[in-house]
Amino acid sequence: MVLVIAVAVAALVIQARQDTTNDARTRSLDVAETLAGSPAMARTITGPDPSAVLQPLAEKIRHQTGVDLVVIYSRSGIRFTHPDPTQIGKPVLGPTAPPDHPLTRTIQTTDGLSVVSYAAVTRTGGGPAVGSVAVAITVHKVEGMAARQLPVLLGAAGGALALSAGGTALVSRRVLRQTHGLGPVEMTQMYDHHDAVLHAVREGVLIVGEDGRLLLVNDEARRLLNLPADAEGRRVTGLGLEPEVSALIASDQPASDEVRLTGDRLLAFNKRPTAPYGGHAGSVVTLRDTTELRAVTGRAEVARERLRLLYDAGVGIGTTLDVTRTARELAETAVPRFADIVTVELAEEVLRGEETTGARPVLRRVAVSGLDREPGSLGERVRFEDGTPQARCLESGRGVLQADVHADPHWPALDPERAERVEAHGIHSLISVPLRARGTVLGVVDFWRSRREEPFGEEDVPFAEELATRAAVALDNARRFTREHTMAVALQRSLLPRELPESSALETAYRYLPARAGVGGDWFDVIELSGARVALVVGDVVGHGLHAAATMGRLRTAVHNFSTLDLSPEELLARLDDLVTRIDRERAAQGDDEGLIGATCLYVVYDPASGVCSMARAGHPPPALVRPDGTVDFADLPAGPPLGLGGLPFEATEVRLPEGSRLVLFTDGLVENRERDIDVGLDVLRGALSRPGRTPEETCRDVLDALPPENAEDDVALLVARTRVLAPGQIAGWEVPRDTAAVSRVRADVSRQLDEWDLAETGFTTELILSELVTNAIRHGSAPIHVRLLRDRNLICEVADGSSTAPHLRYAATTDEGGRGLFLVARYAERWGTRYTPDGKVIWTEQSLDGHGPGPGGDDGEALLDQWSDADW
Repeated sequence: MVLVIAVAVAALVIQARQDTTNDARTRSLDVAETLAGSPAMARTITGPDPSAVLQPLAEKIRHQTGVDLVVIYSRSGIRFTHPDPTQIGKPVLGPTAPPDHPLTRTIQTTDGLSVVSYAAVTRTGGGPAVGSVAVAITVHKVEGMAARQLPVLLGAAGGALALSAGGTALVSRRVLRQTHGLGPVEMTQMYDHHDAVLHAVREGVLIVGEDGRLLLVNDEARRLLNLPADAEGRRVTGLGLEPEVSALIASDQPASDEVRLTGDRLLAFNKRPTAPYGGHAGSVVTLRDTTELRAVTGRAEVARERLRLLYDAGVGIGTTLDVTRTARELAETAVPRFADIVTVELAEEVLRGEETTGARPVLRRVAVSGLDREPGSLGERVRFEDGTPQARCLESGRGVLQADVHADPHWPALDPERAERVEAHGIHSLISVPLRARGTVLGVVDFWRSRREEPFGEEDVPFAEELATRAAVALDNARRFTREHTMAVALQRSLLPRELPESSALETAYRYLPARAGVGGDWFDVIELSGARVALVVGDVVGHGLHAAATMGRLRTAVHNFSTLDLSPEELLARLDDLVTRIDRERAAQGDDEGLIGATCLYVVYDPASGVCSMARAGHPPPALVRPDGTVDFADLPAGPPLGLGGLPFEATEVRLPEGSRLVLFTDGLVENRERDIDVGLDVLRGALSRPGRTPEETCRDVLDALPPENAEDDVALLVARTRVLAPGQIAGWEVPRDTAAVSRVRADVSRQLDEWDLAETGFTTELILSELVTNAIRHGSAPIHVRLLRDRNLICEVADGSSTAPHLRYAATTDEGGRGLFLVARYAERWGTRYTPDGKVIWTEQSLDGHGPGPGGDDGEALLDQWSDADW
């Protein structure tokens, strides 16, 4: 009824709206055509003052006809009339040209839907239009017949709706009372659910009346209690049930999970009264068979325990990257929850971190669990004869079950010694599983049972294989780590100095301790320089592993190469920074994700002739300076940026150290870790170094005792050097004027000095070398020219001048009169080179103190003449 009434009202409203709109369109168009067709309209519009005549006329027509707007405007669109006098004389909005024929438009305005009609004003004799008339009226002002009939229609519809609703309510009330509020769909669903609950579920249901009669029983209850077909309607006590069961069902007492034995079934009963939940007084009984449930529960408990064991294995196996420890964790995890005894044998290649070769590798026992005394010592080689369970599992790649080891005399006969051990420990069941990872055999694990009576079954083999698979992954990871660690250690040992060079300038000692996580990038070095000077270097490459070790080796080699140029510390770090930047750029271009993260370096040069120590650092901790009296200071040295940033300068600092001072260079792993801040570590280090009179070796022990690197997460490099100073009697020097005649005087002075040092056997070679060097300085260098001799482990000759032009060794042509001086120097000196100073350069040579150099043997003069043939002269 509501739908019919709604449709009728909607149709009436739509029809009324259409009629109203049509009426408005007709009324506005009639007014516009009548006004435009007036005989005097064209003459008035073209008159001298159209608005004075037309405005009163338009307003009168608007009021009499009920329209909203009457606008008369010229051909150009200038208004002559408008309800708002202020709009007269202004152009109309929209199109201004007179229409070719009368037309009507419907527009939406603020007052609602409006209809506007247009008509052109023409002269009586024809011709073009002289103006236009526009008449507008809102639709709601036009009342149609349907609007007047709408109240009557709504009243009749309301009466019909009330009458039908009352009748429907009376009928529905009676139906709901008789169906307890359920409709046809609910009634059908209720009966369907009733049948499903009673006959589809695996639980027996009985409804017993208060008089003890069985009112309802489902199929499951008939099966479990073995009830007859006519059981419904009969008394429970007359159904032939066990007395205890009959008494439980017939009583009026509730029960919860009461277990009763019925035939060969163990049934659990639950009983509740039906009142006040509906129906007559009585009770409902549910029962279920727990015989199978008990067995299922046992299997579920076993499965739950296996899952828990696998979880514990995933957490407890592989906690370290140690192969032996991982094998021991496997054995300890499986005992006693799965097996009484577990033995693990691994291939020898796995213990070394190598890939195994062949399906039958040489095995060693690495783990045993579950025995007070081990069946064979750990680490011994184990060989499994063909036909034994272990050999069969290695060949097949699958677990082998030996449910009763005594039932198969075949394999004990092949391996009597192992069979005797099995017998001695009371072992009766065995599962052998290969340890395989990535298709490679790593070893074998044996699960034995001796204490528990239940032997292994077929269902235990998949679990044993799963446990072994998880352990094999951890073992393979440990093997690969062992291989990489071994390679990294070998690489690192080959890149670090195996022994420090002996020097009369410094007494040195060192300690290098790798991090617990593996090989790192910390490094140190002691490099001999010219003039008895020594360079001390300590660096740190961020990261661990082969990448860090290889990068460390490159940087150490670069420092060696740069040090041969006798560069100042800040200039050497600048070149090292350029090298690191270039390495990073090359790796980035190659898409290498393991690019150099960062590196630091400390470079110190000590001169024993002056006792001056020049140093510079690139993001590295400053060295500790320990005075002879035990006073400890950390060098006030500008930090400088870490290597690889590029473009930033490095600054050097010079410190004069008294003889017997100690220089302590270290990496941040010594003084900083997660549990200790670097400032605390530096304070501890200061206290450890404050003991005077300690040798470098003793200092290293003191430092590591105060800062033990146990479980260190970063490498520790420690380098200690105690300074020595050359005595004044070991140094001799002369200023040389820029005159070739001074060469002879230099030779004479040098000869006298060598006689004082008891080095007369080196006189000829030394005079020859100095003559050539001084002559070159006079001819090609600039003042001032200085000659210095140092008597150290070698005899050092130095010629300094104010020029920065370096000499170059070359072979002189047969027609050249000179050019052979440096050739002689290179032939008769053990080493020679050039180093630059702020004031110029120094050309230096080194000779052995016994006079035996690398030049030709024999008499010095004759050996010298032998360097050129007669043709050369």
